[in-house]
Amino acid sequence: MRVPRAVYVLALGIFAMVTSEFAVAGLMPQMADGLGATVPQIGYLITAFAVAMAVGGPFLTVGVMRLPQKRALGVLFGVFLVGNVVAAVAPDYGTMMVARVVTGVASQAFFGVALSVCAQLTRPEARGRAIAVAMNGLMLGTLLGLPLSTLIGEHLGWRAAFWAVAVLTVGAAVCTAVGVPRLERADAGGGVREELGVFRKPRLWLALSTSTLIIGATFAVFSYLNPILTEVTGFGTGTVPLLLVAYGAATVVGNTVVGRLADRHTIAVLFGGLVLNLGFLVGFALTAQLPAPAVVFMMGIGLVGVTMNPAMVTRVQRAGNARALVNTVHSSFITLGVIVGSLVGGMAIGAYGLRATIWLGAGLAALGIVSLVPELGGRAGRRRTDGKSRTTRVVASGAGPSANAPAPDATPCVTPTAGP
Repeated sequence: MRVPRAVYVLALGIFAMVTSEFAVAGLMPQMADGLGATVPQIGYLITAFAVAMAVGGPFLTVGVMRLPQKRALGVLFGVFLVGNVVAAVAPDYGTMMVARVVTGVASQAFFGVALSVCAQLTRPEARGRAIAVAMNGLMLGTLLGLPLSTLIGEHLGWRAAFWAVAVLTVGAAVCTAVGVPRLERADAGGGVREELGVFRKPRLWLALSTSTLIIGATFAVFSYLNPILTEVTGFGTGTVPLLLVAYGAATVVGNTVVGRLADRHTIAVLFGGLVLNLGFLVGFALTAQLPAPAVVFMMGIGLVGVTMNPAMVTRVQRAGNARALVNTVHSSFITLGVIVGSLVGGMAIGAYGLRATIWLGAGLAALGIVSLVPELGGRAGRRRTDGKSRTTRVVASGAGPSANAPAPDATPCVTPTAGP
């Protein structure tokens, strides 16, 4: 089944949002010099963006729920554009912090509404693939947006990188105005009170917590990938953008594969991805000082880290619903992972050095595996129950090799098959 063209347009908007979010990670040294701050303080700008997404995003989503979704996307583009312009002209660290909060809130709400639009445009059995297409905007943000903003920052100054994001935002807004059809309001199907009622489901909260741990494990490393590669591994600053391109390419490949599997093998994909990511993180922590293995493990993290998004979104939508508020709250839990990874990672670096944040990521991946145990156990139990039910139906109907046997012998022939 083909994915609607409008989903690709939404991916462009996500690309603009993610490019702005990740730009700080690639411009840490330059921004630290320009704003009179330390590298950990610049890392806290990533944290501020994430906190604004997690806390402010759902409120802004509620604010635009009664607008037609296409108009809501336009409003969110406008708020995001203002934030990036303020970032480009920020005279000091405090102003930059405000700019990151504004862009973070707008970005989160945009994700929620955009994923809701994807759900409305796509049949349920193909939503995983559509989400993967939309999330390619995120992956391309790491493949192209991050290294390009890093290159622009190195050659034209870090402010030019934020001006470039502002231009990209305008282009994405125009494409959305032309390429996305008119749809119902973001609250179609229920008001705010009804939308909040879905959060009473424990299964939904479990799915949300797994998403936090998956993203936290990845961002504990990604937030500080530039200084790790330069100060621990020993790569030059000119090589880092090329390595980030390779990392981004791995995320695109992983996202495509996960999108193909997310609809039919959601839990298996999440479990396998977490196990692999744990192995890659441990390997990176142990060999970060060696260029060749460090690059291999870095690529592995890109392949199975944020690329779990299609499976994560599919799981949450099945546990809750596919509307804007659930998607935005899920994005808040995803960005809570960014907060944990970048904030606690910065604290770990200050206390134990750059390699400590990689070990933090490994610990979060291990917790993510643990969080899937109830779901895995429940699925195993359901399979056993289904097997017993099928066998019971066979016994009751007299089906099987003994079906044509005389009545007195029928029971002895089929009863042994009634076990697990």
